[in-house]
Amino acid sequence: MTALAPPGHVPGGAGDPTPELFGSTILPDGPRVVTEAVPGARSVSIGIWIGAGSRDESVDEAGAAHYLEHLLFKGTTRRTAARIAEEIDAVGGELNAFTGKEHTCFYAHVLGEDLELAVDLLSDVVTAATMNADDVELERAVVLEEIAMRADDPEDLLGEAFDDTLFGDHPLGRPVIGSEESIEAMTRDLLHRFWRRHYRPRSVVVAAAGKLDHERVADLVQRCFPGDREAESPAQRRAPAGSLPSRDRLAVLDEDTEQAHLMVGMRAMNRYDPRCPALDVLNTVLGGGMSSRLFQQIREQRGLAYSVYSATTGYSDAGELAVYAGCQPTRLGEVAGVIGDVLAQLAADGPTTEELARAKGALRGGLVLGLEDTASRMHRIGRHEIDLGHQRSLAESLSSIDEVDADAVVELAGEVLSAPLIAAVVGPFAGPDELPSGLRELVNRT
Repeated sequence: MTALAPPGHVPGGAGDPTPELFGSTILPDGPRVVTEAVPGARSVSIGIWIGAGSRDESVDEAGAAHYLEHLLFKGTTRRTAARIAEEIDAVGGELNAFTGKEHTCFYAHVLGEDLELAVDLLSDVVTAATMNADDVELERAVVLEEIAMRADDPEDLLGEAFDDTLFGDHPLGRPVIGSEESIEAMTRDLLHRFWRRHYRPRSVVVAAAGKLDHERVADLVQRCFPGDREAESPAQRRAPAGSLPSRDRLAVLDEDTEQAHLMVGMRAMNRYDPRCPALDVLNTVLGGGMSSRLFQQIREQRGLAYSVYSATTGYSDAGELAVYAGCQPTRLGEVAGVIGDVLAQLAADGPTTEELARAKGALRGGLVLGLEDTASRMHRIGRHEIDLGHQRSLAESLSSIDEVDADAVVELAGEVLSAPLIAAVVGPFAGPDELPSGLRELVNRT
């Protein structure tokens, strides 16, 4: 039998036309199960969310969460790696995983009638992987190849350099994938300890969306997951992100690239901050679409770059807002100058009435259009449960956008966009002294 969650925990909420399509169950000594039935869907997406990622690693464990994401597919007590692949291929399904800084997700997308197989496969991989020593060595080579592949992508290098500069020695500043040194030194015992510490059933969320019945999903999960292992040591508390590092706020990676890749930004709020909807509106005005100030000023009016945008990221105790632009190296100073002007003007005056309305419309439309498939719906309810500990209905999310007023965005713009700036550059520059003065002035403005 399943234990139903307390009243008010079930997704849907006031304003949703069909709250009965959502379900939530907390299994005794096991995972939390959240589902959304999607009328007319013929497939189902299911994800097993682990509340641990790269920020939960010690220095010696750097890259362990991502390494495990690979290793767990190499075989279980009941299946070889080949059999895992054969079973999902036999039903035309997808089986994969991804690792973030604060969570890891193993997921499958199958036809509705193959839900039982998907739950069995995923739970087997997550709870019963053998982690053989030979497989650890085999996958070590694969992860090292992935690191080498990322080293060939300037935008990946840029993001890592930016986070390193923004968060310093804190785990949030380290690459999710780890480094060549940490992966070379990784042992089977270390990976197994990380798995034992963090992959606890009570810390797991199982999210599913599509052609499903909630009670059936909950029963399948209860059957496939063992109870929590009381002998395990509890997961350690996360170290807080702290204040901005005192190191140099400008990082330069000398790479022989055709373009100069620039990322500039600042600290912002954590994901629990009630001002997050206002930050989303501000980010949309700044660089969230083709009508945004950055896109219009840098690409449309001056032709300085093909790709330019801004984005936000929220963690449990920190956040960031970052602007990206890729341009010819000779234009980097001019691009930096325009970015600085746009940030200063938006910080001083906030958005116009027209920009505010347009940004809200873009966010509302993007939110609804982004839920057109079962995978995106599973991702939404899984992230809400693992990150927030509760569900937010679509109606509540839309309402939070509508309720953002001009004064809140103006106040937030003045606070966030005036904060100390961090910048990272990847391109043909030997060091900071070779960068154009416009970029150095932008970073040193505060």
